[in-house]
Amino acid sequence: MPSAFVMINTEVGAEKEVLERLRKLTDIKESYAVFGIYDIVAKIEAESMEKLKEIIDWRIRRLDKIRSTLTMIVTESKH
Repeated sequence: MPSAFVMINTEVGAEKEVLERLRKLTDIKESYAVFGIYDIVAKIEAESMEKLKEIIDWRIRRLDKIRSTLTMIVTESKH
């Protein structure tokens, strides 16, 4: 199952609002508010790579108050 971690920068002060919206999306498996270069880290899982790209492009990156994202697609994992 394809998965990815998405680091998100929000508009100043919008971290909590964006985090709450992300947590309502069923494809977001985990999401955290963090300190550092990024404001939020989200873990995504999907049935296919095409679906994963769709989630990132159309559900996450288009949320209001998101300024930028950096996506790391998982190539190997241990469960």
